[in-house]
Parts: sequence; C-alpha cells; structure tokens
Amino acid sequence: MKRAATGALLGLAIGDAMGFPTEFNDLAQISAKCGPWRTMALPVASGRAYVTDDTQMTLALGEGLVEAMAAGELTADRLESPVRARFVEWSRSPENNRAPGMTCLRACEALSHGGAWQAASQVASKGCGANMRVAPVGLIPGLDEDQRSGAAQLQSALTHGHPTALAASDLTAYTIRLLAHGTGTAELLPALRDHAVRSRTVYRADWLGDLAEYAHDPDRVSFIARGWDECLSVLDRLEAALAVADAEADPCLATGAGWIAEEAFATGLYCFLMLPDEPRAVVRRAAYSSGDSDSIAALAGAFAGAYLGADAWPEEWVRDIEYRDRLLALGAAWDE
Repeated sequence: MKRAATGALLGLAIGDAMGFPTEFNDLAQISAKCGPWRTMALPVASGRAYVTDDTQMTLALGEGLVEAMAAGELTADRLESPVRARFVEWSRSPENNRAPGMTCLRACEALSHGGAWQAASQVASKGCGANMRVAPVGLIPGLDEDQRSGAAQLQSALTHGHPTALAASDLTAYTIRLLAHGTGTAELLPALRDHAVRSRTVYRADWLGDLAEYAHDPDRVSFIARGWDECLSVLDRLEAALAVADAEADPCLATGAGWIAEEAFATGLYCFLMLPDEPRAVVRRAAYSSGDSDSIAALAGAFAGAYLGADAWPEEWVRDIEYRDRLLALGAAWDE
C-alpha cells in the first residue's frame, strides 16, 4: 500500500514547516536564509520542525470529521458541531501563535458565541485559510461525491464564506481524492475542469443552508457560480503556466502569490505538476516562493503525498515534524 492518507498529511505538514520561515520574504531574503532552493533544509529547532495554523487547522478538521462520522453517515448537522468546536478550541489554544489568518480568528470568535454558523461566516473573504486545511475531506474514506463536495464547502464556510473559497476548497479536496486513488498527472487537469463545470450551478443547500443570502448575489446559483468561474479561470492560468513551466523561477509569478484561495490551490498544484516524481523538490520549490509560502507548500506537499504515498518523505523529516503522532494516527486510520 502506498498509504496515501499518511503521505498527504505528512506532506502537508512538511511543506507547512518548510514554508514557515519564508512566508512574507522575497526571494533575495529567502536565498540569504536558505541558500539554493534545491538543497533547502527542513528547519528544525529544539528537535522539532514547527508548523503553522495550516497544519493545526487541518488536524482540527480531521479529528472533527472522525468524531462526526463515528455518529453515523456524514451530514451537515453531524459535521458542523464537532468541527466548529475544534476550530474554536484551536483559536483559543496557546499554540495558536503562528501568525494565524484574521478571517479565521474573526469567524472563530463569532462561532464561539453560538447561534447560526452562517452569521459567523466571513462571506467577503476568499483567503486561503479554508482550502489549506481541507485535505482530510479528500482522504477520509466512506464518502460519496456529494458528501465530499458538501463537506469541503461547509468546512470552508464556517470561516470563509466567499463562493470562491467554497469552490477552491471543493476543488482542492477533489484533487487530493483523485491523486490518492491513482489518477495520473496527465489526466488530472481535465478531470478537475470537468468537476468545476459540473459543479458550477449546484448550490448545496443541504450543506450551506441560507449562506448565499448573506452575500449580495441575485440568487443562490449566481452566488456559487461566481466562485466556480474564478476557479475555472485559474485552471486556465495553471494550464498555460505548465506549458512553459520553469522550475528555477518563482512559482508565484506563474499562478499567483497564494494569499487567496484559488491562487494557493493553483500555485501549490503547479509546483507538484512541475516535479511530480520529486516530492522533496516539490515542497522546496513551493516554500522557496515570494507569496504565502507555507500555505502553497502545504498544499503542494499534500498533493505529492497523496500521489506518491508515505514513503515519499525522508525518515528524518517525518521524525522531526511537529504533531507527528496525531498526523500518523489519522493517516493510519484512513489508510486502513
């Protein structure tokens, strides 16, 4: 077994740790810190490669999903309560000191007061804080396509309610699912485009409730189509970038800096698709970038790990990664 779930979760955390010290730096600053990108080291301090809120929230979501599915078939009602509780717990944790996104903090504060989650959702934000954590939805077994899509969008909407955040989270989870189950790199982009086109006019009211009414679109279909159209546009940009890909150039110049959801997805996937059989190079190239380096590298690592499995990552990197035991426990349960 390639152990795709373990590979994806470890890859996400490794990429996150690799990009932690390079976020907010330009390439000259990164070069001064890290040397050439192909020999970039996993940063270790006091025996740990420290991660950011990207990995912390991924664990919160994954463990919330486990609790939700222990109660029966996954539905919106079963997902919302445990994941909400874990997001709020994360927001109040003393370990939440890794420059977390303001959208997540604002939404979690609102969620902590109770009431309808839709009122807490930040419908104007399409930051990457929703799709950088969505990997568990693509990995957890036992979901059909409608459940997987609905769960990906709902976990996004708890904090980031912009339709592009919903669509990018859905597309990210779908990408990880395809790679984990053997879809080849040549088949991937056509499959993603097909999923986006099929999803474009599907508003998942059973998962999202009246979220669209908190925005200013004329109707629910217009709301969700706005997000999928932006994802289709970034898929065009990704395809064009891959046609002239240059692994020696800053990937953010090709597909965006990654601060917003669709660009984080595209740039992480760009790094993976340039170097699909070189997982170490994938996370190094993604982390050695001028944009949201930790989130881009977390996504790139998740894609590489889902595709290649747990053995993609060096033993010493796995040994040193923060939250290793929790990551391995989730991965082992889902791989079985």
